Amino acid sequence: MNAVTNAKATTSVQTYARIAGLLFLLSMIGGGFGEFYVPTRIIVAGDATATANNIVAFNSLFRWGFAGYMLEAVSDISLAWIMYVLLRPVHKDLALLAAFFGLVSTAVFAVAELFFFGSTFILGGADYLKTFSPAQLNTLGLLSIKFYSYGGTIFLAFYGVATTIRGYLIYRSSYLPKFLGVLLVLAGLGFIAKNFAAVLAPSFPSDLFMVAMLFAGVAFTLWFLVKGVDVAKWEAKAAGA
Repeated sequence: MNAVTNAKATTSVQTYARIAGLLFLLSMIGGGFGEFYVPTRIIVAGDATATANNIVAFNSLFRWGFAGYMLEAVSDISLAWIMYVLLRPVHKDLALLAAFFGLVSTAVFAVAELFFFGSTFILGGADYLKTFSPAQLNTLGLLSIKFYSYGGTIFLAFYGVATTIRGYLIYRSSYLPKFLGVLLVLAGLGFIAKNFAAVLAPSFPSDLFMVAMLFAGVAFTLWFLVKGVDVAKWEAKAAGA
């Protein structure tokens, strides 16, 4: 490899690493806004009428929440490919498997998002909905959001598997820090545990598992934005692969 080719490869790998950090940051911002901030302002647990009134009154905020989900989805799809490129020198098949799980998780979440946004059609006051009473429409609107919530929970299992595999590959990489791999493995297992807890033990305080993902996400974002990868070791690993 000549000097020019080597410089291009170095720039390319580090660019991918910086983009990965940026995409993860955008995913956390979009997801945090759409999944946590907006619901706390609009959804009233167990009260269909109050939730419906909030959706109508704060319709613009509700739509911005959906836009946050779209930002998260676009970032996650792009991140699935970039992480495959960065981690394939460690184990190409596992890196590809992680990418598949990441894409499936985004697809599942996209279906769930349709139920979230679908509540605006139910409560939109269209003529074809006049056969339902206001109370029935309010209930259907909240039910649609409930479907979204469970769809989002199912998404966590697939995303957790992708995160766990990526954490393992980072741990084995030698060109990324082992502690980052450990954090991602713990976060991924937490995601999977949260999914099964929601199905098998709904009363269990599974939100505790999200703390691990938040901590891992912040560490991942900062490392990839600031440090990136050890290019020399990445190239050596890629050559060996």
